[in-house]
Amino acid sequence: MGSTKKYDKEYKEQAVKLAHDLGSPKEAAEQLGIPRDTLYGWIKKWQDGYLDIGPEVRSPENVQHLNEEVEQLRQRVKEQERIIRRLQEEREILADATAFFASSRRKLGSGKD
Repeated sequence: MGSTKKYDKEYKEQAVKLAHDLGSPKEAAEQLGIPRDTLYGWIKKWQDGYLDIGPEVRSPENVQHLNEEVEQLRQRVKEQERIIRRLQEEREILADATAFFASSRRKLGSGKD
């Protein structure tokens, strides 16, 4: 049985960057002595946004993935702002009700004797 070699994330990112710089994943794989399919798998991960080879190099797929993520985060922020506003309004209502019932209680309490 053959053993599977493990590569750390930094090595993968550098290999993808080399393939990008050379313009040839096949040539990069040969230079690094790794299987082409392995390098193509890392390139796919980079395109999907799971590997980062630097801010100066972005694939169209990676940019699209980042844009989608930014839009999702913006929507979450808007939703959380709506929730915060609603909770603030509820807190104000409860504070007003507490003050009302406290004053009513004092009036009722002072009338007894």
